[in-house]
Amino acid sequence: MVWALLILTSVAPTVLLCAAWALIPSSDETPRWRVALAESLEAVAERLRHRHVEPFDPFLTLRVQERLGAVADHVRRLEGDERAFARAERIIASQLAYDQLLAEACHLAGVEVRPAAAGDAQERFREEVELAARGWTW
Repeated sequence: MVWALLILTSVAPTVLLCAAWALIPSSDETPRWRVALAESLEAVAERLRHRHVEPFDPFLTLRVQERLGAVADHVRRLEGDERAFARAERIIASQLAYDQLLAEACHLAGVEVRPAAAGDAQERFREEVELAARGWTW
């Protein structure tokens, strides 16, 4: 019995000290229980946060559609005019502006804009088809 009491009195302070030491932050890897607790608390906080939903502005959509139409007409005119000065550079610049407007239109319509090289004709065509499928005209 004396041996059990001796072992208990020598082990109990060690266990308490190790438990207290685990609560002190260190530069080592974070314990799994802290990570799990932090993730669960973040999930609860995310559910409790209030989100302010911006009202949809239909005039913004109309403005983007008008600009898309104007830039598309400008590109068509440049492609038809064979005597234009610096025609290729102007066509490239206009197409890049058209691509930026397409990306903005896709954002408004909820279409995914995939990462692609600037001026990628396949991505431009895919975005145009997706927007047309959602009822966009320009």
